[in-house]
Amino acid sequence: MTRTTSIAAVLSARIAAACVDGPFTLADGQVLDSYFDEFRLAGDPQLLHDVAKAMHALVPAGAEVLAGVELGGIPLVVALSAVTGLPGAFLRRLPKRYGSQQQIEGTQVEGRRVVLIDDVVRTGGQLLSMAHVLRAAGGHVSDALCILERPLGGRVLLDEHSISLGSLLYENDLPASAGAAS
Repeated sequence: MTRTTSIAAVLSARIAAACVDGPFTLADGQVLDSYFDEFRLAGDPQLLHDVAKAMHALVPAGAEVLAGVELGGIPLVVALSAVTGLPGAFLRRLPKRYGSQQQIEGTQVEGRRVVLIDDVVRTGGQLLSMAHVLRAAGGHVSDALCILERPLGGRVLLDEHSISLGSLLYENDLPASAGAAS
């Protein structure tokens, strides 16, 4: 699963518009000077559609379910599901505390080949955690996709756990002012 140079050339400047300068604190406490704001991408229907169309080429043959990680992966799964015709599942970081009390919502994953979807991959820890959740529910997870891959070890970590990462863009595809974080 690789992305084509033409995708990077066409979408990188548009996606870079979703990169924001300013301090941003990650869950681990690290503070970034700029970050990728998935809400700007998700809030632009044409860009979201175009990204989903481009990501369609990355979906591996035989995929049966697309599973979006909260929160950045959810709009991507909805858009990618509309483009591919594949059903979607939605992953919470923690099980819901009320109502259904589910951690996986949407389509059932048991016995099915599931592709994890997220907006940005940095260290890969979040995707790996969600792969464990899906595998515990009986899903077969061997692939993950993202819009933007940062070179912080995510690909290596996922590969160590038999998960292949497909990325639409890499940090160096973004204009220099947009490529410093997230």
